[in-house]
Amino acid sequence: MATVTARKPRLKTAPASRPAVKQDRALVAAEEYWSETRRPFACLLFLAPLLIAYEIGVLWLGEGREELLRNGADVWMRSWLYTAGVHQSFALPLVVMALLLLWNFYGYLPWRVRAETLAGMFAESLIFAFALVVAGQASELAFRRAGLPTASIESPASGGGEPAEIIASSGSLDESETTEDLGGVTPPAHQTKTRLAVARALTFVGAGIYEEVLFRLLLLPACYTLFRVLQAGPRGSAALAVLATSLMFSLAHYVGPAGDALVPYTFCFRTLAGVYFAVLFVKRGFGITVGAHAAYDLIVGVLWVG
Repeated sequence: MATVTARKPRLKTAPASRPAVKQDRALVAAEEYWSETRRPFACLLFLAPLLIAYEIGVLWLGEGREELLRNGADVWMRSWLYTAGVHQSFALPLVVMALLLLWNFYGYLPWRVRAETLAGMFAESLIFAFALVVAGQASELAFRRAGLPTASIESPASGGGEPAEIIASSGSLDESETTEDLGGVTPPAHQTKTRLAVARALTFVGAGIYEEVLFRLLLLPACYTLFRVLQAGPRGSAALAVLATSLMFSLAHYVGPAGDALVPYTFCFRTLAGVYFAVLFVKRGFGITVGAHAAYDLIVGVLWVG
């Protein structure tokens, strides 16, 4: 005997609302951007124009005296390569590019980089640079109110010392050198001023690139590994590595004949700047850290005093 079974009513699901879909897409895009900006290959593409412009500019303006336009970290790393038997001037930027490519390759990270990601990295670099400028002004004001000596970041060329955090060029071109460096021909005043401004900007861009290569890309992981070997915990090792590299970063500005005079304010602020860049390196990646460092140096060392 046949039986008749009642059909179960189908449950109709309400379609997802458009605002919810847009919100989900926005969250996915934000997460993708956040991770993409930290990938080494994205960092390399972002930094390539800066690196190429710096290296070509130094060769063009240096005219056989390129070391006058290079900052301390750049000179030190090139001297290490020279000691190892590598004398080519393009060796160091090639090493930096190779490190980033190998990091991306052996980390099995995607190679896709969107144009909007690079634009976002540029915007973030400016934001973080301006934040550091504000922090510098606030800390300088605090030191002045406490009656402690400072080196003003407002006028680094007026006898107040170098701007906070910036390493002075290793003898960059000044007015007394310009005639000699141009083959004994005195150029027009506006050309001299432009040449000096470009030379100063190149030095600060180089500081942003190679100080971050040395202290964040190389020394920060090395110090973390060292503290882990010494049986420190992961968080303790990270904190100690940040502190150690930040102190080294600050002290490096007072080394050698081109080093600054040791002032409590500049030492403390440069140490705090080192911590700032280390946190940026961990949280936002190498590219944005270099961008923020270079942008800060250009704002304070060129635009601010221009």
